[in-house]
Amino acid sequence: MCELLGMNCNVPTDIRFSFSGLIERGGRTGPHKDGWGIAFYEGRRCRTFLDASPGCESEIAGLVRSHSVKSLNVVCHIRKATHGRVCLENTHPFVRELWGRSWSFAHNGRLKGVKRRPLTHYRPMGTTDSEHAFCWMLDRIRERYPTPPKRDRSLWRLVADLAKDLDTCGTFNMMLSDARSLYCHCSTDLSWLTRRAPFGEASLIDAEMTVNFAQETTPNDIVTVIATRPLTHHEPWQAMARGSLIVFRDGLEMWSTAA
Repeated sequence: MCELLGMNCNVPTDIRFSFSGLIERGGRTGPHKDGWGIAFYEGRRCRTFLDASPGCESEIAGLVRSHSVKSLNVVCHIRKATHGRVCLENTHPFVRELWGRSWSFAHNGRLKGVKRRPLTHYRPMGTTDSEHAFCWMLDRIRERYPTPPKRDRSLWRLVADLAKDLDTCGTFNMMLSDARSLYCHCSTDLSWLTRRAPFGEASLIDAEMTVNFAQETTPNDIVTVIATRPLTHHEPWQAMARGSLIVFRDGLEMWSTAA
């Protein structure tokens, strides 16, 4: 299946270190060679890079690895195609607009029968079960809340309920961002860690790269990284409970169904 990478921070942060580890799994240290994509948020909108070629060979991935793009929220995906042909329109993350914000979505797993679920406002551009599930989720959110809800927890609970519903269709490891928060739902495998002062060194599992975060951060920085599988050696990665959803904001775990 595919692999996911997300980042949520309290200050704009560079994801090149984590991205450099993940993208090696896109055809070099892993079989996920059927395209990749990444969404960086800048305010309410996101800047998206997509490529249907293997990540380890992609010139666009090389550009992302060599240029610092700092963001508060990032959603990234490397694809091993199980449903839908290898092409740009089937490459995650998918992006749609709701309430004047860009919503981005990436998914790992298979969802049997999800395409039988009716859609109203949003339509897929490609043929994946993932994009259909994303459109279905946004339809339900838009129908319940034509305008943003006054209470954040109302939205968090709705996203958790929708994710739980989709989980019944198969495997639903998901990352979703609305430009403010990062929602992560674990069906089988997701792990996360939070880096904060005192910062130390970290070394990638999939590439020969080490960073001393004490030299790259300030004492007030809080950065949470979420991935399908841990990306670094000797850091305190936490496995998410299966069937749970966590909402991250400002680098912190704000709410969880596992609590």
